[in-house]
Formats: sequence, structure tokens, C-alpha cells
Amino acid sequence: MSETRFYHFTGKGMLHRLKTHEEAIMALGGGGFIWIDFFKPEIGELHSLVDTLGVHPLSVEDCLDSSQMPKIEHFPGNTFMIFKDFSYKDKMLYIDEVDFFIGKNFLVTVSGTGSDDRRPLNNIINIIEKDPGIARSEPAFLLHVILDYVVDQKFHAFENLEDELELAEDQIIDAPDKFRVNELLRIRKDLLNLRKNLYHEREILVKICRMDCPFIAGKAIFAFRDVYDHLVRFFELSENYREIVTSLMELYSSLLNNMMTKVSNETNATMRRLTFITTIFMPLTLIASIGGMSEYTMITGGDNWKTSYLLLTAGLVLIAVISYFFLRSLERRKKRH
Repeated sequence: MSETRFYHFTGKGMLHRLKTHEEAIMALGGGGFIWIDFFKPEIGELHSLVDTLGVHPLSVEDCLDSSQMPKIEHFPGNTFMIFKDFSYKDKMLYIDEVDFFIGKNFLVTVSGTGSDDRRPLNNIINIIEKDPGIARSEPAFLLHVILDYVVDQKFHAFENLEDELELAEDQIIDAPDKFRVNELLRIRKDLLNLRKNLYHEREILVKICRMDCPFIAGKAIFAFRDVYDHLVRFFELSENYREIVTSLMELYSSLLNNMMTKVSNETNATMRRLTFITTIFMPLTLIASIGGMSEYTMITGGDNWKTSYLLLTAGLVLIAVISYFFLRSLERRKKRH
């Protein structure tokens, strides 16, 4: 549901909430600056800024396109910026867009253009309403307060991702055969999205800190340097987590290969034992097949068949024992070599 809030910050730092866009424009005559916050705006609401505040129409189109990358663009009467708000919940990374228009005496924020109903700026609005002095008397300081809030919210996403990585590591070590490697692929994809957006946001802060934006005075630059430090930290975290994902994938492959090698060794040992037994019984089978039917008459005659079979059995046992110790000696000699 679309919602728009209008605020007027007086020159003394007082905050007044207004009802309409017209009241906000009229309030500029009394000094100070205005803040207009859009949540899920209609295209007509944003186009009203073109005539009243001199916003460029292309910037309005970018506000309605949630696939835009973070960027900063300077225009004669204002500067347009795109930042991303991250949240991570139920193994899903949600990325919402927060747009800023800053001019000499106004700040416009646009959020909620994503598919979900999250309100990225709702909490900071409540904080500013309770303590308007934190925004001071210039749009640049209000921009810093909101921007710092948006950037700090990224910490929760990284914290949840870290928990996911720790859980994945435990699962890989405990039961690599039951672990689903697509979990690591999903986390790596999320980290790539985070890193890509953080890289562009860091470049925005670099341009702000070197005073490329004419609507951010030098006395406010020190505050934005703190935001830059946070972005650098998050960018390094994304790099570190990507390396951890790579290490976990290598660990998973190594443990899986070890398990396969173990199974292969067990199979080889079983086949070796079967071969050992077969080798012992091959000559016995041959002798038994020749002398165990009617060929006993060739040895002792038909009258002494009991003696013949007794001798045959003893010979088989003797041959089996000799074959066993002979094969064992070959195995030991092979192991020593």
C-alpha cells in the first residue's frame, strides 16, 4: 500500500509533520528544509517532483526499477543516489532499493519498490520523529542519519549468513554424505549479490567523501566517512565469507573422496579375501572332481574305497594347508616390499 510522509525541519531544528505535498512546498518559504518519504509510490506521485523540486524524469524512472545497481548522479538542482537494503531471513536474501534525492533545501527518500512489503525506513522515521535534533538543520545531516541506518542494517544479513556457514561446516564434518552441496552454492550466490552491491555503494561514499556532491557541505563529510568505514568492513566480510564457502566446498569434496576411498578399500579387501579363498579351493575342487567319483578304483580298488576316500580327504586337507601358508607368505613378502 502506497504511503507518503511530509516533514519540515525548521532552521532551529524543530520538526513538523505535514499532510500534503503542497504544504511541504509552502513550508520552504519559512526556512529550513523539507523531507518527503515515499513508500511504494505511484508513478504520478514521483513525477510531481519533476515540476516542484526539479528532479530529472530519468531519475524517477530509476526509482521504479528495482533492478538498478547502486549509483550516484548529479543534476543542476539535486543529486540522485541509489542504495540497497539487505535482510536475510529463512535462508533467503531480500534486497530492497532505497533512493535519495538531495537538494539545497530538501531530501526525498523512496523505498518499497521491491516485491515484498518490508518497510526499510520505518524504524529510522520513528527515531527521527522522537529526536529530530539528530538531523540538525541541513538535508546532508538527515541523509547521513538515514544512510547510516540503511548501511548498519546490512550487519544483520551478514550475521545470519555467518550462522548459516557455521551450520554448514558442522553438517559437513558430522555427515558429509548427507550434506546438500546446493546450500553452499546458494550462500555463494547471495554473497556475490552482496559484494556486487557493496562495491558500488563504496564507490558512492568515495565520491561523497571527496566532496563531489555540491549539496553535502564539508562539515558533514566527517559523518559520511564513518558510513564509508562500515561499507568497507562489510565488503571485506563478503570477501572473507566467499573464501570460507570455497574452503567448505573443498572440505566437502575431500571428506567425500575419503569416504569413497574407504569404501573402495573395503571392497578391494573383500575381493582379496574371496580371491584368497578361491585360490585355495581351486586345486581341491580339481582333485575332488577327479578322485571323488569313480576314480578311486584306480588307486586302491573297489574293495578298499573307504581307505581311498580317507586318503583323498587327508590329501585335500594337506594341500589346502600348504596352499594357505604359501599364499600367506607371498602376501607378507609383498607387504615388506
